[in-house]
Amino acid sequence: MQALTSAGGHVVTMNNSEFHVSGPRYDRRGPVRWLWSHLRRHPTQLAGFLGGSLVMVVLNAVVPQLTGVAFDAVLDGRGDSSSVLGVIALALLAIVLGRGLFDLVARLSSEVLAKRLERDARDELYVSLLGKSQTFHNRQRIGDLMARAANDIRQLSIMVTPGADLIVDSSLNGLVPFFFIAAIDPRLLLVPGIFAITFAVALRHYMRQLNPVATRMREQFGDLNAGLSQAVRGIEVIKVTAQEGQERRRFRAQARLYRDSFVRNGLVQARYLPTLLFALAMAGALWHALHLHGTGAITIGELVAFMGLMGMLAFPTQISIFTFSLLQIGIVSSRRILSIINSEMELEQRADGHAAPIRGEIVFDDVTFGHDEGEPVLRGVTFTVRPGETVAIVGETGSGKSTLTKLVPRIYDVTSGRILVDGVDVRDWDLDSLRSQLSTIEQDIMLFSRTVAENIAFSQGQRADRESVVRAAEDAQAAEFVAELDDGYDTVIGERGVTLSGGQRQRLAIARALLTDPAILVLDDSTSAIDSATEDKIQQAIGRVLDGRTTLMITHRLSQIRWADKVLLLRRGELVDYGTHDELLSRSRLYRRIFAHYDEITDPAGAPVLASEQEVAF
Repeated sequence: MQALTSAGGHVVTMNNSEFHVSGPRYDRRGPVRWLWSHLRRHPTQLAGFLGGSLVMVVLNAVVPQLTGVAFDAVLDGRGDSSSVLGVIALALLAIVLGRGLFDLVARLSSEVLAKRLERDARDELYVSLLGKSQTFHNRQRIGDLMARAANDIRQLSIMVTPGADLIVDSSLNGLVPFFFIAAIDPRLLLVPGIFAITFAVALRHYMRQLNPVATRMREQFGDLNAGLSQAVRGIEVIKVTAQEGQERRRFRAQARLYRDSFVRNGLVQARYLPTLLFALAMAGALWHALHLHGTGAITIGELVAFMGLMGMLAFPTQISIFTFSLLQIGIVSSRRILSIINSEMELEQRADGHAAPIRGEIVFDDVTFGHDEGEPVLRGVTFTVRPGETVAIVGETGSGKSTLTKLVPRIYDVTSGRILVDGVDVRDWDLDSLRSQLSTIEQDIMLFSRTVAENIAFSQGQRADRESVVRAAEDAQAAEFVAELDDGYDTVIGERGVTLSGGQRQRLAIARALLTDPAILVLDDSTSAIDSATEDKIQQAIGRVLDGRTTLMITHRLSQIRWADKVLLLRRGELVDYGTHDELLSRSRLYRRIFAHYDEITDPAGAPVLASEQEVAF
């Protein structure tokens, strides 16, 4: 068992195939709550960002005050005006230096805060995706998931800086001047107060219009990314069927929809005219201030200071289109990320689940399974596999063979009925213990863009030594071709093993399974891409390691079917017969029809010899 600490503070406890997560608890009741629960985990940076911004804005607000004092000193014509102006000049210099210092603190803090938010959110999403059930992943579009994991996560960082940077600065620039204006004369608050109320109403209307547009824009980006991902993954099919033109048109149509969503976003922004409101506010403020000055209520210096403070409201007004657009897009991205995190998690398991060495008995008791609300894939399946038995699973395409094997390690959970391993319902097993004692070799081999040794040792992590890796490769007849690679076991293979042949990929997958020393082994047509000579060697190697191990084997090869102790015959999700190969040949018309093209089958009771290289036709 390994305990790793992720960058975001999650403690991931790993045991072969499963993991448990403990770490920071985030408030996932909504995007804003979720964002705040992330940000407040970094109080030092948050305080530096908010405190630095506040001090900087206060210093900005002092400048108009000092300017007003300078005007009054000059206009009064007092003899000490030069000394007053000298003090003001020194104060302004100090303010400039102070603003630079606190601006540095605020900007540095916000950058660190943004990157930590991005890191923690990406980490939380990644850990969440690892914990999802296979049913969840089957429903997802990889391109859309990648858009959320990359672009939407990145949007959170942009929302903080420059987004939150500008929002905090503009908010403070909109609030702090009111306190200084009130200190000059409370009556001067009339015009800026009316402006603030009008601006808030206009901003609220703008945000309400922007929200659905921003949501649609992010969804269109996900659709565009999903289409691109599918095209890249299916590029061979596209080329073979000469569908490049059709796919190009489809991609351009999706790109136009994405462009149109941006245009709609721009139209919403174009209808928002905050600068017009500000111009009217400045004109009204000047008229009101001149009126008060005419009555002797304020001096010319106070009028200058007031207009300077009013000028500070220009920044939040003009920047609001950009900043609140970033904020809205960030919230939409947060909602998209949170919808994935909040969706159903891994399969339920008991905290005190059964954990013990597996002997290998498997019992299916009236098992029915279906995806969602559709027709069941398996119906009423009942059979028993004794410890150490090898059972072949045969049936037509779509009969539920692979699904049946995925129910044992709880990749899926049964809809009804139960599956027992060593007499214990798999739902009562500790998931780590169950899966760590089971290995699956599938027809569609998944290899990672890592070294050959790392791919073989994947299920063991750093616990596997090189000697064990080499031994597993030798048993799987992979050592010979690995030795011919440029860097041997340190050769980095392409994603999904694209640089290797089908047979080479399957031999590495077999080596990976052999390295785990499983109590239960599942072979899902695992030698379909291997030539007959290599298959014979691999069967000898597998035969040695299968002694005392339970094996479920999905195969189209007669040699492997006759090798099994029992054969399960599936048809349209139902178990129609169960027995030895010869027994099924004797009593099952469906089984005989599957093998009807073999002329050698003339006497089922006579145990005929069948060509091992031929495959069953389904």
